[in-house]
Amino acid sequence: MKAMIFAAGRGERMRPLTDTCPKPLLKVRGRPLIVWQILTLVRAGITEIVINHAHLGQMIEDTLGDGSRYGAQLRYSAEGTALETAGGIAQARHLLGEEPFIAVSGDIWCPHFDYSELLSVLEDEDPWGNPLPEDKRDMAWLYLVKNPPFHPAGDFALNNFALSNDGEPKLTFANIGVYRPQMFDGITPGEHAKLGPLLREYAAQGRIGGDVYRGVWHNVGTIEQLEALNQPPQGNQP
Repeated sequence: MKAMIFAAGRGERMRPLTDTCPKPLLKVRGRPLIVWQILTLVRAGITEIVINHAHLGQMIEDTLGDGSRYGAQLRYSAEGTALETAGGIAQARHLLGEEPFIAVSGDIWCPHFDYSELLSVLEDEDPWGNPLPEDKRDMAWLYLVKNPPFHPAGDFALNNFALSNDGEPKLTFANIGVYRPQMFDGITPGEHAKLGPLLREYAAQGRIGGDVYRGVWHNVGTIEQLEALNQPPQGNQP
């Protein structure tokens, strides 16, 4: 299975740091955020990784190189301007292939996540081993987390491992998921497109599965969050 790391965002809330450094290269505990993700993927045996970039993208390529120092094979999908998440995937389709792939944000910090759990979540058969028709197969599998302070309303409800746009309680999308490439057939490479509306469309059809991640997870969106993560751990805190 291949993976894609989103690294094209401008990081406006992290300015002035991101005026001269791409947000995914900002460091947590001595290591760039995106390197944490690469190493966590490699630990699960996922070594073919595509990284999209726009703002200061050449710095990302110069820093990470071909990925060999991390045990990975990195390929890059350059965007003149950031195409949003779904648009970024559509632009990189030729690098991702036609099998389900993992996609994760380059600015989240979840150093203990086990990506090997995602290797077989999109099944093509029912529990009795019968092939599922294509219009009944899950198109994506997402991880949700407890709602952080900056997103108290959440995104999706979860019932028997199925995501729903309705229902309570709602949880927050962790920006970690597995997707079938066909999900993005309607997006032309180079087109700006957000992932959220597409997820809600398939969730309404009952075609997105998911689970809750209860481990360490931080969406690093502000300088204050970055500084807090770089403080020495106290007590039993990770």
